[in-house]
Amino acid sequence: MDILLAASAFNSLTQRAYAELSDAGHRVDVVLATHGPDPVRAAVRERRPELIVAPMLKTALPEDVWREHTCLIVHPGPPGDRGPSSLDWAVDGEARQWGVTVLQAEAGMDAGAVWADEPFAVPETGKSDLYRNEAADAAMTALHRAVRRYADGDHKPRPQTGDWPEAVWRDYYRQDRRRIDWERDDTATVLRKLRGADSQPGVLDELHGREVFLHGGHPEDQLRGRPGDLLATRAGAVCRATRDGAVWIPELRPRKNSGDPAPFRRPAATVLASWTAPHTPALPEIPAPLDLPAGRRTFADVRYRERGATGFVGFSFPGGAMSTDQCRRLLAAYRYALARPTSVLVLGGARDFFSNGIHLNVIEGAPDPGEESWRNLNAMDDVVEAVLRTTDRLVIAALAGNAAAGGAMLALAADEVWCRTGTVLNPHYRRMGLYGSEFWTYTLPRRTGPETARRLAAEALPVSAAQGVRLGLVDRLVPATPGEFAGTVETLAAEVSAAPGLADRIAAKAEARGADEAVRPLADHRRDELARMHAIFADPAAPYHALRSAFVRKTPAATTRPLRIGEGR
Repeated sequence: MDILLAASAFNSLTQRAYAELSDAGHRVDVVLATHGPDPVRAAVRERRPELIVAPMLKTALPEDVWREHTCLIVHPGPPGDRGPSSLDWAVDGEARQWGVTVLQAEAGMDAGAVWADEPFAVPETGKSDLYRNEAADAAMTALHRAVRRYADGDHKPRPQTGDWPEAVWRDYYRQDRRRIDWERDDTATVLRKLRGADSQPGVLDELHGREVFLHGGHPEDQLRGRPGDLLATRAGAVCRATRDGAVWIPELRPRKNSGDPAPFRRPAATVLASWTAPHTPALPEIPAPLDLPAGRRTFADVRYRERGATGFVGFSFPGGAMSTDQCRRLLAAYRYALARPTSVLVLGGARDFFSNGIHLNVIEGAPDPGEESWRNLNAMDDVVEAVLRTTDRLVIAALAGNAAAGGAMLALAADEVWCRTGTVLNPHYRRMGLYGSEFWTYTLPRRTGPETARRLAAEALPVSAAQGVRLGLVDRLVPATPGEFAGTVETLAAEVSAAPGLADRIAAKAEARGADEAVRPLADHRRDELARMHAIFADPAAPYHALRSAFVRKTPAATTRPLRIGEGR
């Protein structure tokens, strides 16, 4: 079928819908409704789709579109749930079970006939993690079912009338409900409020006399202080005391003042440092141990552990972005792991994003974004090069979640790439106006062949994990739930480390690396890629700067017209 995806952003779920529906044999296009309803109307006129699907839409579809075409809306709530903040209410209510409903667009919000629905269990995690994982799995299961039913032509969607469960309207989840009372709220309550707004919209609060949004939250089991006081920093996060404990807050976003550019999330310690008077004592920096003891509840975005002959370098950064500092700390952890007596090394977090490459928010907030882009890119290259030059053990990249740009190339630098089913890869840079680095001119053709590598870089489209296997980007699909992925990977990695032919594999890997180095050294790839990137960073008129600022500040880029995915294919 010809399917048009209408979305407010080409976000993780829209990308996954695009990739998986394409895998299913449908011809899929995407129109972004960020410039009002007219681009949607124009796309419908030009593409004449058989079906319109809205995976993530913050505004209503034009009435003339949904009256003339079947339009399926993906709503992140169970049957009968209505309103714009469904997942917020699920986190607030500590729901153990939630669901996704695919319904037909009509005048009433979320009131259309239901084509499919799918329940999912709600783990103790942030809203954005929940959205990208358990909710996304359920959404795609329900969406595939709804599309098949529509294609078959004999299914009648169930109207939300008669014996349908009573509709529950949930209003927009406002800041007055998110507000933290540091004197009265216990740690569990504070964490629930922080996790319910981790990516958007944040929890409005006050620090140093300024209004600020708090993004993300992790428990702290040792530090204590007067409720509301800031206690310490760690890897860009700040620790704040609660009534009965403390929490770590990774990111802050200043509240917008009239006339100012749109503020954006940055590491919390960086934001605080920009406000603090020179005479104010700095908070102590308390690093987390790399090999965190079992049972500790604290914030650590980079970790190392061992199970038998397998080492695990775990990392988890907000939004998957990796700043200069984060890259350097990850490299230090990787070098530590190389000094350990293991034969297999696994890279990746327990769940959610693997990596999305350089940290555009930190770059945007730097005094010289071009210079910080250069520093960040070199730090990212250092990590990828360390992986590529590892010849004494097998390296596995275990992707619990999505990877893009330099983060995708970090994965491809490993000997094997394992992906949880549902993962989406974006092995390209073009949509941010960049040529690319992280040794992509070596790793991508090495896996896919030069023709496919050029096509992937030029088309700049998302690739499902299943398609990644067919293209040579992925070596193993791991059919596990988000909560089961880490345990499954540990079991599989133990099997690899115990395999009788492992020593021969490692020797062959070292020989192949030496042969590739003789043909074209890694240093040549790095030099040529960085020369192209430096020219972009140093040019104030390069589209990258406007695209980066628009992406970070969530505003339309002045240099771009309304986006239509699939143009020019």
